[in-house]
Amino acid sequence: MNLQQRIINSFDASIQAKKNTLATLCPQIEIAAQTIALTFKNAGKVLACGNGGSAGDALHFASEMLNRYERERPALPAIALSGDSLTITSIANDYHFNQVFAKQIRALGQSGDVLLVYTSSGNSENIIQAIINAQNKNMHIIALSGKDGGKLASVLSASDLEIRVPSNSTARIQEVHLLITHCLCDLVDQQLFGA
Repeated sequence: MNLQQRIINSFDASIQAKKNTLATLCPQIEIAAQTIALTFKNAGKVLACGNGGSAGDALHFASEMLNRYERERPALPAIALSGDSLTITSIANDYHFNQVFAKQIRALGQSGDVLLVYTSSGNSENIIQAIINAQNKNMHIIALSGKDGGKLASVLSASDLEIRVPSNSTARIQEVHLLITHCLCDLVDQQLFGA
């Protein structure tokens, strides 16, 4: 197979993963955006986290909220828990890596806030611990996942929201997570600031 055919195959696979997600997860994405907008209306905030590329997604979401997405508007309170290397490394060193988000949630999270997690596998122990600690704080949980949901699926309660991308490819899941992130940003802006 030549290199251009591999490029075409990647584009086709990405398009198909997005179509599959749209066909099954549009209502969950709408609910997630409504939850986030209502949280902001009620003076709450979003704490976002993930590992690796998913940490980048959490940072991306927080930056779009704090700065702007596609329109001029007031800043919205969102914090990426994966963005502070000093905090992450000190918690990992003094306690354990599985506590890097949970400890921040215990300090920063409040009832009514949103925890937005990104995980392609659903098996990261630090994400599981983040969810458990957010549940203990009566926070809303929105989990962007993929594959079979992993351990995360068994930790979520009936009031938590999972948006599970129907794919087994980490690359395709992350591509769809980015599109979902942009949908959330657009829908939050629409609900809070109008057309």
